[in-house]
Amino acid sequence: MTLNASIADVTARIEARSEPLRRRYMDQMRRAAEEGPRRGHLACGNQAHAYAAMGADKDALATGQAPNLGIVTAYNDMLSAHQPYETYPALLREAARQVGGTAQVAGGVPAMCDGVTQGQTGMELSLFSRDVIALAAGVSLSHNTYDAAVYLGVCDKIVPGLVIAAATFGYIPGLFLPAGPMTSGLPNDEKSKVRQQFATGEIGRDKLMEAEMASYHGPGTCTFYGTANTNQMLMEFMGLHLPGASFVNPGTPLREALTVAGAQRALEITRLGNDYRPVCDVLDAKAFVNGIVGLMATGGSTNLVLHMPAMARAAGIVLDLEDFDAISNAVPLMAKVYPNGLADVNHFHAAGGLQFLIGELLEAGLLHEDVKTVAGDGLHLYTQEPKLRDGVLSYEETPRVTQNDRILRPASDPFQPTGGLRQLDGNLGHGILKISAVKPEHHLVEAPVRIFHDQGEVKEAFKRGEFTTDTIVVVRFQGPKSNGMPELHSLTPTLAVLQDRGLKVALVTDGRMSGASGKVPAAIHVSPEAADGGPLARLRDGDLVRLDAKAGTLMCLTEGFETREPASADLSGNGAGVGRELFEAFRRNVGLASTGAAVVV
Repeated sequence: MTLNASIADVTARIEARSEPLRRRYMDQMRRAAEEGPRRGHLACGNQAHAYAAMGADKDALATGQAPNLGIVTAYNDMLSAHQPYETYPALLREAARQVGGTAQVAGGVPAMCDGVTQGQTGMELSLFSRDVIALAAGVSLSHNTYDAAVYLGVCDKIVPGLVIAAATFGYIPGLFLPAGPMTSGLPNDEKSKVRQQFATGEIGRDKLMEAEMASYHGPGTCTFYGTANTNQMLMEFMGLHLPGASFVNPGTPLREALTVAGAQRALEITRLGNDYRPVCDVLDAKAFVNGIVGLMATGGSTNLVLHMPAMARAAGIVLDLEDFDAISNAVPLMAKVYPNGLADVNHFHAAGGLQFLIGELLEAGLLHEDVKTVAGDGLHLYTQEPKLRDGVLSYEETPRVTQNDRILRPASDPFQPTGGLRQLDGNLGHGILKISAVKPEHHLVEAPVRIFHDQGEVKEAFKRGEFTTDTIVVVRFQGPKSNGMPELHSLTPTLAVLQDRGLKVALVTDGRMSGASGKVPAAIHVSPEAADGGPLARLRDGDLVRLDAKAGTLMCLTEGFETREPASADLSGNGAGVGRELFEAFRRNVGLASTGAAVVV
């Protein structure tokens, strides 16, 4: 199938824009690769320290002839998605031995749960944790004893941080090993209804807790299509997972077989063998375009619009918001998974999942097929489904028919003709809006604004009954320089109640929304942020603002707005408590949200 003209044009623009940076990056990667196996450059004393605790694997490590696999793990048992990783190192070491290799835990990286910190002070460290993870993974791999690496991570900032590190060490192969989603619990629409009932005081906290525990109930990723599961989709579309690995439940024989196969494949593609596939060759402009296509076709998390530019820059690729917008306009929305629909990721996987999607998008000319992946050459490999036959992992062609057209549709008959994201421009700055779950009648909101500097103030105003007319809620001084750019997802039930009462409502913020952004239009990541004197700082209560998803505009219509002195906020309270003291340097040096809000790249 001929490549879609818009996809080809966007790719060409990215490649041209990135050429100087990409050339320097690839030159650096090639020089590092030419040095040969990493362990060969360590002195005997260095190596003795590295192998001292490796028991029967010592001889294999010391000879340097067998490939050594570095395991970078984000294990903790506070994240349900990461709890299964507790048993992976032993499994991976044995898998390596079976093919004559070795494996060592290179190091651990932190992994925080946005579900725990949502609406709490700790959320102000969440975005910065991505850069900390990249740094920690870099330290893990700096011992220079690894011929390939596997990365154990699933959730929101963890995968992007690990990708940044994998790209930085891009001269060695890297393969991402997921842990899979938890089995389905309380349906997401029922959970959402309970949250709204709690927000209006119809039920008490005991009923809310009961519903939440029934929803988040076991090991594995949360089953809604938020940032964690969008990450898993992205790794498959970009060729860093084995095909079909993303949404296999933890604790199943197929999950274990894919984990073993992933480790052994990583050892097959080192420079010591005949199929060298370093990360730098996998993560090119085409891979990132494929990832954005997947993001739009599935209605994925807005957080990836922050993470992907940072991930790309680590690989010498420069992404702009215009790239996301252009691809969104070219790619149909083919999936409806909560919060964009009623299904969860288990239902999505059963309906045909990523294999169906990738096959459809390839046939429609909306993906680059000619890419390198950890599985081999060509994205067509990712249309195949893993099966366990008599204990042996194999891949089979899948039926090109959706098993449930309320969840998953072909490219020729999508849920909507364009993807779920809109770029917004105007005199209030540059931002994005996710519309895949927003009904068309709410794509345009023109209303007076209410200004807040804290999400808690919005909830208090709601409890006092102050929202009685159409309102655009502006929560400013929430950008990365202000307070680390926390998610404002806890506002979703409140704003949804107002919308259900018949009001036209919207959110405008220089902060983030959750990967589970819902049915209320939210203009997020507005840049420059208010703390940098951005236009949001000039707004006052009562100003008339127009948010137009169709036109892609975000405008203040009040005369004289642009000549005002910007407001300031007392941010002194953002620098202390729950570890915020440690991140002063991050807040001071972070980049713009429009370029990834990054510190280390």
